[in-house]
Amino acid sequence: MTLSLYLETERWRAHQRSVLAEFPGLVPVAKGNGYGLGNHRLAEEATLLGTGVLAVGTAYEAADAAEWYGGELLVLTPYRVGEEVLPLPHARVIRTVASLDALRALPGARVVLECMTTMRRHGVGAADLKAAAAELEGVSFEGLALHLPMDRPDGSSPVEEVAYWVDTARAAGVPVHTVFVSHLGAAGMDELARRYPDTVFRARIGTRLWLGDHGALEVRATVLDVTRVKKGERYGYRQHPAPSDGHIVVVAGGTAHGIGLEAPKYVQGMSSRAKGIARAGLATVNKTKSPFHWAGKQLWFAEPPHMQVSLLFLDGETKPPVIGDELGLQVRHTTTHFDRVVDR
Repeated sequence: MTLSLYLETERWRAHQRSVLAEFPGLVPVAKGNGYGLGNHRLAEEATLLGTGVLAVGTAYEAADAAEWYGGELLVLTPYRVGEEVLPLPHARVIRTVASLDALRALPGARVVLECMTTMRRHGVGAADLKAAAAELEGVSFEGLALHLPMDRPDGSSPVEEVAYWVDTARAAGVPVHTVFVSHLGAAGMDELARRYPDTVFRARIGTRLWLGDHGALEVRATVLDVTRVKKGERYGYRQHPAPSDGHIVVVAGGTAHGIGLEAPKYVQGMSSRAKGIARAGLATVNKTKSPFHWAGKQLWFAEPPHMQVSLLFLDGETKPPVIGDELGLQVRHTTTHFDRVVDR
């Protein structure tokens, strides 16, 4: 009995091809939990796309992906001096460097130079680009890497930010023949291509490529048990009393799958803040909505999810599911581990 991700395979792949057509030369990204599909599966799909390069998050992921992907592997996390030496296929691995020390520590390696964009995460600053240019003879330089912010409340232009780095790098003596960019739309990519015809701009895309067509992916959880309870009867680890007559529905999917675990969200606007306050208020009286749905209703957690299953409360007025039925649910794919991915 499982937490399953059902995939409308041909529709899913058609979406991938549409994104590739919109972003010629894109670099697929496979990292972390593989956007819920697994990095091995994404490596196979990237091979079908034929882009020639697959971006991965870490050197550990590159070592693993090397067995599943025969093209070039771009490691997004910057190399740090003194990091563990891994058995990587160095001829087809491109490392990201974000400091002069890292650049000097990788003689002969294939590298991209990360610049310190307004993300302020990591990268070489504009003042250090001239020094970086002097070190490039010791490596195989593959281009610049720019990771841009997703939101711009100040109204600034992502295209102009990229243009600033291209111009600044060129003025410093860095040969900007290729720029790898994250979080820039197709119109921006086209504008940059027109402005800099001698430079190739390659979009690194993960979420939109793999998860952009929501209708091609469906998550469902198997019902494992259904138990009738009366108002006041106690259940579960914490022996919470049933709020009314109803059913305890046990479904596949717990904390080991990522169910009930939530990354912090950046809240904007009064409406979102009000909803957050309401949810927090309900949580203080042990009432938390689950991501599971049945009969058109979003069900409440009966108690916090267990490691591999969740206990849900279904009111007595709704006909309950039976063992073996599947409940639909909404999850964040980047934090969820499915028992299986089913092509259909």
